[in-house]
Amino acid sequence: MKVTVIGTGYVGLVTGACLAEMGNHVLCVDVDARKIDILRSGGIPIHEPGLQEVVQRNAAAGRLEFTTDIARSVAHGTLQFIAVGTPPDEDGSADLQYVTAAARNIGRLMTDHKVIVDKSTVPVGTADKVREAVAAELAARGVTLEFSVASNPEFLKEGAAVEDFMKPDRIIIGTDDERATLLLRALYAPFVRNHDRLLVMDVRSAEFTKYAANAMLATRISFMNELSRLAEKLGADIEQVRVGIGSDPRIGTHFLYPGAGYGGSCFPKDVKALARMAADAGLPSRMMAAVEQVNEEQKRVLVDKVVARYGEDLHGRTFALWGLAFKPNTDDMREAPSRVVVAELVRRGARVQAYDPVAAAEARRVLAQDLGEPALAQVHFVASAPAALQGANALVVVTEWKEFRTPDFEAMATTLADRLVFDGRNLYDPDLVRGFGLDYRGIGRP
Repeated sequence: MKVTVIGTGYVGLVTGACLAEMGNHVLCVDVDARKIDILRSGGIPIHEPGLQEVVQRNAAAGRLEFTTDIARSVAHGTLQFIAVGTPPDEDGSADLQYVTAAARNIGRLMTDHKVIVDKSTVPVGTADKVREAVAAELAARGVTLEFSVASNPEFLKEGAAVEDFMKPDRIIIGTDDERATLLLRALYAPFVRNHDRLLVMDVRSAEFTKYAANAMLATRISFMNELSRLAEKLGADIEQVRVGIGSDPRIGTHFLYPGAGYGGSCFPKDVKALARMAADAGLPSRMMAAVEQVNEEQKRVLVDKVVARYGEDLHGRTFALWGLAFKPNTDDMREAPSRVVVAELVRRGARVQAYDPVAAAEARRVLAQDLGEPALAQVHFVASAPAALQGANALVVVTEWKEFRTPDFEAMATTLADRLVFDGRNLYDPDLVRGFGLDYRGIGRP
């Protein structure tokens, strides 16, 4: 099957590569010539485990190609996947300018039947806007051509996106067109051979499902983070509470881990967008507002613990910081809790020695924008976790990379001047850490 994927960002590149892996001929198009040059040369512009190998293998086999030629991309695929960015507008709503621009290009250049598939996370009703944009371009050309618009939201976890796409727990297709349904069923058939996880519904329900799913997960995180603060006040251990409630099958164990707050490209943006949709519909969402507020407060909990120990003036203090990306196995710094932690420490005069296995370069770029170059001089990026400890007063753990899970506590105790660990992800057993003579401060733990 010939497939065009518009946009080579996180969603578009994973989608194109994985569809090619199943034998389809995929053409990925992007207006960013730099990205296309990187992809053509065998690299990838993002960090995602396993993705580069899939891209290189399928490009070498001729099943995966990259172009900036929009006319060629429209001519190529009967299926046209729109996977462009939908950044938040000032009011929190999703900015659809790139989605509608892609739709207009299709309408302006198509010469035969097309199934246009919204893969980007888009508000309810976007398929109607895409349909109107294509129809307007066809009318301006004075031609009549058949096309349909479908919704096929992605449910990929950064750091495990290739596996999620190849072995999906569900594939949702929103369409009111039988031909589109048949084509998408055929496209996804190899991914659901063992168990049919493909769900077909109306377009608006499919669009809404994506937001509902992310909002639910974000709500669970904020709920546990708020409980963690209360647990500290009451002398309870939130980790024991987590195990206790997670053993209830009605609740389950996923997304019950308290920490330093959520970040990334999805949860913050989608919670805001859902709240905006609710307000526009005349049903303001107090719950979404609370989820967002709790998360913003949680990003400051680690700093509050540092201030409680050292005071507001941190001049002359150096903090080792482990983890910059918003989660492990990615270099994504969008809405990362580390950005708040670093900014607040630096604002109080502290020096930060930061280490992340893959996100240092992206963190340096982002923090330069957040802090400005003069303040960035207080942040030093080092090449290893032990190197971050050298000359530091205390350790602050922000991201739960696997390599941080079993550190050398004996060496840590002899290296840190104040023998103090602020564990923002509850990676460590407090008794074990204290057994090495270290002071331990976790999240929601007495």
